[in-house]
Amino acid sequence: MKRPTIIDIAREVGVSKAAVSYALNGRAGVSPQTRERILDVAAAMGWRASSAARALSNDRAANIGIVLARSPEVLRTEPFFMQMLAGLEQTLSAEGFSLQLALAADTGTELDTYRRWWAERRVDGVVLTDLRVSDPRPELLRELGTPAVFFGTAGPMPGIPVLRADEDEAIRSAITHLAELGHRRIGHVQGPADLQHTVRRADALRRAVGETPGLSVHHASGDYTEEGGVRATRRLLSAPNPPTAVIYDNDVMAVATVVHAEELGVRVPADLSVLAWDDSMLCQVVRPAITAFAHSVVVDSATAARMLLELIETGSADDGELSPRKLMPRGSTAPAPGN
Repeated sequence: MKRPTIIDIAREVGVSKAAVSYALNGRAGVSPQTRERILDVAAAMGWRASSAARALSNDRAANIGIVLARSPEVLRTEPFFMQMLAGLEQTLSAEGFSLQLALAADTGTELDTYRRWWAERRVDGVVLTDLRVSDPRPELLRELGTPAVFFGTAGPMPGIPVLRADEDEAIRSAITHLAELGHRRIGHVQGPADLQHTVRRADALRRAVGETPGLSVHHASGDYTEEGGVRATRRLLSAPNPPTAVIYDNDVMAVATVVHAEELGVRVPADLSVLAWDDSMLCQVVRPAITAFAHSVVVDSATAARMLLELIETGSADDGELSPRKLMPRGSTAPAPGN
């Protein structure tokens, strides 16, 4: 039988997770009647605090950390991370926690930040994203004993709860959409090559294209920036048989292509259809508006925050799933030239 969690107890009693935490840890913040009811329900459900949670319960920083390996310039233009931080902060603040943010220019700086935070008890746990192809972070956090949740991995991770992502279904829907419009040569402007989700999306795209006779895919590396997206698109368009549609790994690179279309020598969508992996306000306000995958980053990051708080309180948390992506066709995709 699955061990009951604070979330299970809160749901049964009809109170917040914070109230359950206060009652189980003998802290002020709940009435005697509510405390008694929580303790009775917890006992009936067979709840037992883990030794790690008990050790931490009286030495809390009430902070959750996140280190982003992005420059301030990229963060300023990429809506994904603003939505992610908003979802984390909204959920954490409701439970009496604050969000501590750090930017790291390289992996060494990021690892040193985790070590310093944990040694100085600056945080009670961390949320991580952008799993890398060769990533030292999971091993370090297990070694330190830092509670952690990974955002957007393909599968389970030993000792660390994860929010899993499945690119295959979304990629298939993108290929189906473009193929139905008559596109046969499809470009893909990727994110950084050292990120696992970049590799997963490229593999999923190859599989989806392979399932549809007559299609081909051509990849070009970008870096999630406006300039990187335009450079990668120019490389694709300079090929002898350039693509008639391009899928971009983020919204910023897709928007940059639409904005710089004249400079690139194409008309969107008459000559080139554009599709973005992440939907955002940028995709919706540019003209033509960009076909993109809508998904709730705020909801997903709130889920990650709840998973981490449960892990901190009980010593365990189940894996979760990222919200499904839904393709939103807009004006940037149209029949291929000649169709």
